[in-house]
Amino acid sequence: MTLPPELQEQAAHALERIQEPAIVRAWPEAERVLACSEFIASVLGSDPGVVADWEAREWAAPGTRGYFDRCLLQSLGHSRPEGRSHEEVLRRFRKAETARIAWRDIAGIADLETTLLELSDLADACIHAACEQVESELAARYGIPRDADGRRQRLVVIAMGKLGAHELNFSSDIDLVFAYPENGNTDGERAISNEEFFARVGRGVIRLLDQVTADGFVYRVDMRLRPFGDAGPLALSFGALESYYQEHGRDWERYAFIKARPMTGEQVDGVRLLRLLRPFVFRRYLDYGSFEQLRRMKEKIEREVARRELADNIKLGPGGIREVEFIGQAFQLIRGGREPALQERRILRVLTLLAEYRHLDAGAVDALKEAYIYLRRVENRLQAQGDQQVHELPADPLARARLACAMNHAGWGEFLAQLEHVRHAVSRHFSSVFLGPQQVETETSRIGVVWRQEEDEGAAERLTAVGFTSPADALSRLAQVRETASWRLLGDAGRARLDQLMPMVLDAAAACENPDAVLLRLVRVVEAIDRRISYLALLIENPRALERLARLCGASSLVTDRIAKAPLLLDELLDSRIFTEPPTRAAFAEELERMFEGIADDDLERQMDTLRAFQQAAVLQVAVADLSGLLPLMKVSDRLTDLAELVLQRALDITLRQSVARHGELGCGFAVIAYGKLGGLELAYGSDLDIVFLHDAPVDAGQTSGEKPIDIPVFLARLGQRIVHLLATPTAAGVLYEVDTRLRPSGASGLLVSSVKAFGEYQRTDAWTWEHQALLRARCVAGSPSIAAAFDTIRREVLSELRDVAELRQQVSEMRTRMREELGVRRPGMFDVKQDAGGIADIEFLVQYLVLAHAHAHASLLDWTDNIRQLEALVACGILEQETGASLTDAYRALRERVHRLSLQGEPAVVADTELAAERALVEELWSRYLV
Repeated sequence: MTLPPELQEQAAHALERIQEPAIVRAWPEAERVLACSEFIASVLGSDPGVVADWEAREWAAPGTRGYFDRCLLQSLGHSRPEGRSHEEVLRRFRKAETARIAWRDIAGIADLETTLLELSDLADACIHAACEQVESELAARYGIPRDADGRRQRLVVIAMGKLGAHELNFSSDIDLVFAYPENGNTDGERAISNEEFFARVGRGVIRLLDQVTADGFVYRVDMRLRPFGDAGPLALSFGALESYYQEHGRDWERYAFIKARPMTGEQVDGVRLLRLLRPFVFRRYLDYGSFEQLRRMKEKIEREVARRELADNIKLGPGGIREVEFIGQAFQLIRGGREPALQERRILRVLTLLAEYRHLDAGAVDALKEAYIYLRRVENRLQAQGDQQVHELPADPLARARLACAMNHAGWGEFLAQLEHVRHAVSRHFSSVFLGPQQVETETSRIGVVWRQEEDEGAAERLTAVGFTSPADALSRLAQVRETASWRLLGDAGRARLDQLMPMVLDAAAACENPDAVLLRLVRVVEAIDRRISYLALLIENPRALERLARLCGASSLVTDRIAKAPLLLDELLDSRIFTEPPTRAAFAEELERMFEGIADDDLERQMDTLRAFQQAAVLQVAVADLSGLLPLMKVSDRLTDLAELVLQRALDITLRQSVARHGELGCGFAVIAYGKLGGLELAYGSDLDIVFLHDAPVDAGQTSGEKPIDIPVFLARLGQRIVHLLATPTAAGVLYEVDTRLRPSGASGLLVSSVKAFGEYQRTDAWTWEHQALLRARCVAGSPSIAAAFDTIRREVLSELRDVAELRQQVSEMRTRMREELGVRRPGMFDVKQDAGGIADIEFLVQYLVLAHAHAHASLLDWTDNIRQLEALVACGILEQETGASLTDAYRALRERVHRLSLQGEPAVVADTELAAERALVEELWSRYLV
């Protein structure tokens, strides 16, 4: 671009000060860079060696941490010019490299992320060099600091803020915290405590970096983020840090530690320190109270901006850098404990993850990322003018011209228009995330006084006016909430939040078709979460989620109960797409992988909780799609079956990996066989899992291969036990599935885990007819593919045997008669849709009888394990007439649909015997035709 006259003059003046102007003039964008940055021009003009150094290497390539370390080691070592102190070398090096990075940035050679990483790596190298210098000097005087076991201790410098995130700007303070692993003493003749040693190291490092000399300073060091701020010790042990944050940690300190990064010391110590601090920063629950805390922090900043008239501050002003960071970090504080990937330090990556995880709209994220990149470039190029820590837009005409040119704008007006556009976009998205809940003035909003008890006499009339038919019951239920022990134990903050939420609950109920029932169910959920302030905050902060909760409460008692038992599910209601997009197996699998990212293989408790959270959320998604009409009944069963299979495979992976880590490889396969509703692809809400475990180890398998070997049969038995434990053990997050393993060979008296060979022998020689009926609905759902193939072969061989049809008819009929007697409703005028004559079980037994009677002649009857496709196969093979098969299929679907709808309302599968009369008559007639 053509430079305006005043900047051409600046470029010419800069070149006059440089001893090798011809060399510099050949560099990329030389005139524009020199015109836009007095700092670069000053560095090149005052130190001729810089031009030579840059020219001697490919200086336009990015500088890496390794490069900076090597250069500093050389400069501080034997090649250091005579008379130059460490302070002088560090200062000159930082200036020269910062100028080089600034040139690459302004010239457009480097993108923003590369520039920020280079600046951060440069700072890391300088800090590391300062630490090495001071520690070695002090160790020579006092000895090496050691813990009680004699292990050497090193200073762990924790980089905070932009440096911690590798996002340092051109003239930023560096926020540091000093720590060391363990207390102890140095091992020298003049021994001092580790605390004193590292405090002295810290003071020495600060002096080397921060002290102003004739060459300036390296970095301004800010230590106020350490425990107790300026009043606290300069360096603390890991134990002291952990104790402080557990007992005294404040909200703003959580915010500050999001970007914390250990940058010196032993790597293992840094990892350990972050692990100690992680529970303080990232809560294990969804911490929606963080919105209110961050909102207060932002309001405080806004008051300071107004007081100091900082509206033109691109960092703190409206639509500035801090607002973008607040958006990303709010979601990190809220969700980082449950979604480890969000513990990412770099804001651009955080924003990308928020779109990937559907916490923010992809369009909003793109706009925020573009805005952040633009604002950080403005910040960098503003500070690169004079290597000064400034965030205010300049008033001086020359400084304005420089900034506009550095940003590739034709003039100040064009630049300002683009900047305002960017800041407006940031403010709009910031408001959409952080704006406090607004009470909408509607007809129903007037009933908030019912909860606040401002008008006792008119309460019933107010409720009646907005659709409540039993206002006395509603008022009584609200009074009960106030009389519970949990209400008294809430504390002032909790009661204040409940006082804010309950009027919103009343409004949400009043907006539904049946406000009386919806209110009672909503109150059930509120009572389940009233001691968990973060969940109250979730509903307060997200009125739309409360509206969706009211819709679900109105549609299903089952869903209400599930949410009340697992309030974590409220988070699912934040995404409106669960009401418009039916879930898929692929989406479930992707979400499961995402949720397990970052969880250690040996952290069984967290794996169990995560698997439960995944399963509960997925079931809710299926239920919402079911209630919204997005999934027909058979697809509901498909998705619930998909979900159970994914959970079983993950449970097997977890337990097998941990068992192998403990005892070594076993050298054989293991598989999970599903029976019943899971095997038959007909899983329902709350269904048990009927499963059998198989292995293919030889009889003389021996022991596992690890350092703690055990007999392989013992290994396999324990593996099965651990899978059942993982699935069925109650935890704070609930139970995954109730598990029934009684369909294994010899039932409850048999081995929990059988070999494929023993399973086949049992099925061929000892199994009862009812066990072969069960085998019709069995299939492999997790584990070894070779065992799955072997199981399928056994299943087909056993079920294809030629049978005595009369004997088969008698055995199936007698078994069904016993079931009716034991499980039927036995109440006059009522019909058990599952177990009474003419119900679902009759259809299942009828299909099983027909398949077993004819499978020897028609192998295709064994291709599927579900009733619908077995019926279709019976028709295709000519065993059932087309019309009969279609009618029976329709009856089966109608009966299952009725049971399904009852289950969604938490009701048993029992109806008046006047219902489903045609379907019952058809089933009874066919039963009489084939099985009597």
